[in-house]
Amino acid sequence: MVRRLRRQLGRRGTILSCYGIVWILYGFGQLVTPQPDQRGLTLALSVFPLNVWGWLWIVAGIIAMACAWAPPGRDAAGFAALVLIVVPWVATYLAAWITRDSPRGWVAAAIWMLICIPILVVAGWPEAPRRKRADPPYEC
Repeated sequence: MVRRLRRQLGRRGTILSCYGIVWILYGFGQLVTPQPDQRGLTLALSVFPLNVWGWLWIVAGIIAMACAWAPPGRDAAGFAALVLIVVPWVATYLAAWITRDSPRGWVAAAIWMLICIPILVVAGWPEAPRRKRADPPYEC
């Protein structure tokens, strides 16, 4: 069953599913237990409150998980959703660092940018061709 699921998802779908789950959990965490130090998120919080951002993270994760089942070439929305929700996070942490509201804002921005690199790399990969099943050997 696991092999069949893995074959169905492929490598691209597996990445979309895994990151989608992480994004959903991160968004859920923002809803249930918001991060106590929100100084680095000042810019983002001026646009939407944290609970809205939490739901946006969840929606991005759901989009990624739904696109995980799409054939390669039709899964681009999932990769885009994963990256696009991170862009405001990177921007707000960098802005907080530049304005000295968050001295470690550059660290958070760098971490979020680095988390997106595998997403961008996999988005450019073609899906590996499925191996054909070998016929069982003939018995004499």
